[in-house]
This record gives sequence, structure tokens and C-alpha cells, in this order.
Amino acid sequence: MPVTLPFPVTVFNSPFWDNLALLIGQVLLILILVWIVFVLGMVVLIVLSIKRKHIYFPMLLRPVLAFTEGAVATGCQILGVDSGQLMEFLIRIDNDMNTTAFAAVPVESRAVFFPHCLRSAKCPARLTPDGLKCVSCGRCGLGSVIPPLEEAGYLTFLIPGSTFVKRMVKKYRPQAMIGVGCIVEVKEGLELGKRIHMITLGVVTKTDGCVETTMDWDELLEAASIGLAKPIEKKD
Repeated sequence: MPVTLPFPVTVFNSPFWDNLALLIGQVLLILILVWIVFVLGMVVLIVLSIKRKHIYFPMLLRPVLAFTEGAVATGCQILGVDSGQLMEFLIRIDNDMNTTAFAAVPVESRAVFFPHCLRSAKCPARLTPDGLKCVSCGRCGLGSVIPPLEEAGYLTFLIPGSTFVKRMVKKYRPQAMIGVGCIVEVKEGLELGKRIHMITLGVVTKTDGCVETTMDWDELLEAASIGLAKPIEKKD
């Protein structure tokens, strides 16, 4: 049985609809070309920032990357920037953007979260409800930084897993935190900080792995000293 439409089909065969379809196609083409040029511009800025070790227009790059990260990552790879370098760059941007707010937070309202992989394989620390408790046995570098951090007023946590971060934040309610870990862990920590409206800085370890990883302790203490009258120094 033939179907009868409530309007004549010929209405879409008029010059008006042909011109409208052509206009929509042209607008879409222009938008696609503008988006491509914009993404290419972001890629060039990122590559220059990484190569020259200077961040250009961080206030523009970070929000834009939130929407175009996939396309930008592809463009960066084509120009020789791997995913690890891009992630490190994103961490640098977030750190730079959070530095001023972090400096304004009293040290007593700050926390540092260390991954358990930094400790020695022979670490005697025992697990408690607040994570592993460092006993400064001298088998790894944690014993040289945790005591001075705590003396300065920091809350410190040596955690066996990322779920501890949420638990400790809920329990102690710090206003700012420093997350230490591999690139992926730090990126996830910065994203967590945004979700829970926590001022967060990230410090990436020098090596990856699950056992006896290493890091630049001076870099950590430099970040922890932001906004303090006296820099925090390692314990001998």
C-alpha cells in the first residue's frame, strides 16, 4: 500500500533547499579547516615548548588540550614527540598553573603522597590504616625527606595504592597535596585533584617499576618549599 506524505515531496526540490544544503556544507568545511589549523597551531606550540623547555601560552594550552588531546597527541607523534614527553609537558603546565594557589596554602594544610615502590626491597616499615610508616632505616631515600617534611608541617603518606589517596584526603582534609609517582600515576593524581577541587602538584619519579624506583629528592623538596620562608632540606 503506497504511503501518503502530509506534504509534497517536491518542496525539497526547490532552489531554496539546494542553496541551504550548499551553505551548510560550506560552513562545515570551514569549521573543519579552522579546527585543523587550530590543532596544528597547538601542536607547534607544544613541540616548541618541549624542545626549548619553555611553556608558551600555558593558560591557552591547558584548556584547549582537554578537548583536543587525542588529535594533538597524534600530531606531536608525527613531529617526533612521544606520549611520555607529552604527558610530562601536561604535568608541567598543571604544576605551573597551580603554583600560586599552592604557595598560599599553609604548610599544615598540605600533604605529600609517596608510592610504596620508592622504598627498599628490604624495607621494615609496616602497613597501618594510614599507609606504610617510614622508620628512617637508611635503606632508601625516603628517610632523608619524610622527617624534614613532617617537621615543616606536612602530612606525609607512603601508600600501597591510589585508593589510599582518597581515603586520607577524606580523613585529614588537606587543602593541597603533592603527588609523587610515575608519569601515569602523577597524571591520574592531577586529574583526581581537579575532580575533588584540590590544589595539586605532581613530581615524576626518575625510573618506573614496582620495586626500588628512584627520584630526584631535591626536585620534590623544591616543590614542597613553594611559599615557605625557609626551604626544606634533606636530612643527613
